[in-house]
Amino acid sequence: MLLGVTIGQGEWLIILVVLLLLFGSTQLPKLARSLGSAQKEFRQGMKDSDDGEDEEPAEATAASSPKAKSRRRVKGAVSP
Repeated sequence: MLLGVTIGQGEWLIILVVLLLLFGSTQLPKLARSLGSAQKEFRQGMKDSDDGEDEEPAEATAASSPKAKSRRRVKGAVSP
């Protein structure tokens, strides 16, 4: 439901008829197949990115720690 708008059976039927008229009966299965494969690739990419977030390298964790930041300061600089 987007902004309180719902689509009923009649609206879906009208949308399908318009799509059939625009793309034709031969192009519609190809279009549906390509949308399905795009959705599958998107879900796989989301799954892969979720798996990769848990495994953070030790270097990245050490570089973001406060001690690492204090070591990177320039010698002779005034600290706040």
